[in-house]
Amino acid sequence: MNNPLNLQQLSVSEMDNNCYLLIAGDEALLIDAADEAPALLALAKEAGARITAVLTTHRHADHHRALVEVLEATGATHYASFLDTPALPAPVDVELNHGDTIEFAGHSLPVSILRGHTPGGVAISAEVEGQTHVFVGDSLFPGGLGKTSSESDFVRLFNDVTKRIFDVYPDDAIIEPGHGASTTLGAERPHLDVWWERRW
Repeated sequence: MNNPLNLQQLSVSEMDNNCYLLIAGDEALLIDAADEAPALLALAKEAGARITAVLTTHRHADHHRALVEVLEATGATHYASFLDTPALPAPVDVELNHGDTIEFAGHSLPVSILRGHTPGGVAISAEVEGQTHVFVGDSLFPGGLGKTSSESDFVRLFNDVTKRIFDVYPDDAIIEPGHGASTTLGAERPHLDVWWERRW
């Protein structure tokens, strides 16, 4: 029997970056080493775990300011999208493609690539206490999509989020964004047409 996953969360920096820690037994997977490396390492230690894997959701600097320090302190395996890997400040051990899975402590975590906010953000899903959590970086927030800088980027992100998140996961799936509060797919689904019309 695999150790069940549990979830810890810490907001860091003046930008309210969410850092998520998926813990299984004495292993932890950190989603975004955004800032304040000592606090992230302490979070794992307090949970009785060591960080053995780090996922960087996308290339924007506010999501990886503590990455080098955390990797040096832990020797963790670093995962990121193959599309955003070239812009990251630390080597990527496993470059992720859409449809891949991250194997972590006996759990298989499905990978979705969401293009548009950056060339290729990563989302992963995990079952925590019988509930689906989807960690989406800055691609999806309560009330809309992440920022895009062109019409083509918006269309790409809208299509990816629709087809790869809304069409895949149930309404009670919890969306865990890169900043701010969580939401559910059910809460956001009725507004997709509005997002399409207003372009964000």
